[in-house]
Amino acid sequence: MPLLGFGVYQNYTTRESVLEALRAGYRHIDSAQAYRNEAHVGAAVNESGIPREEIFVTTKCINKTHGYESTLSGVDASLEKFGFEYIDLFLIHDPMSGRERRLQTYKALQDARAAGKIRTVGVSNYGTKHLEEIKDAGYELPSVNQIELHPFCQQKPIVEYCTAHSIIIQAYCPILRGNMDHPTIKELAQKHQRDPAQVLLRWSLQKGFVPLPKSATPERIRSNTLLYDFALDDEDMARLDALDKGKKGSISWNPVDWD
Repeated sequence: MPLLGFGVYQNYTTRESVLEALRAGYRHIDSAQAYRNEAHVGAAVNESGIPREEIFVTTKCINKTHGYESTLSGVDASLEKFGFEYIDLFLIHDPMSGRERRLQTYKALQDARAAGKIRTVGVSNYGTKHLEEIKDAGYELPSVNQIELHPFCQQKPIVEYCTAHSIIIQAYCPILRGNMDHPTIKELAQKHQRDPAQVLLRWSLQKGFVPLPKSATPERIRSNTLLYDFALDDEDMARLDALDKGKKGSISWNPVDWD
């Protein structure tokens, strides 16, 4: 899985944006059934001329579709919309369907993986209790947990659990949906002669996360990839770490505490 992903939530020019992202060097695209753009992602991947096996594609099933049979049907529907023979990573989008349906959904994804329809099973917006629920049910833990992560919402207990159990952490909202006017972020951007988004994405990478920035602007799509010729020093990282407000710093739905 490439360390930098391209998100397509609320992207109304998905096909064009994904093609631009692929031209810019992205090889990881993050979609979802609820985004209603799987077909556009698939069209871009298939039109790009890049071999399918070189592009890592994620999708997710939202709570209203949870359940064993409905999840299996959803996998087939996603494959048809993408126009793919397999999906690289399939996530449970959220934990909001209750324990029984969550576990049914997880089992269905494992069975879809065994059938060769998906390569990897993961979750999104899962707190530690939801991860423990999977382990207590006798299933192997997911490979990925995608959660809201940025300096203002660091979700440290979940990150610590995932790190201890070798669960890869994907970070959504890594560039604060463009609201990057905090003085610390601006000062670090000026210090490194970078834009604020690049500073935030570099923080995420140095934390060991897989950030998923999204943009429909070609210049921004390209600039968000220019992260590997500079680094934040220990003091920079500490200043950003100090911005954490816990869940109060959330800017998205972040249902990690759902029963």
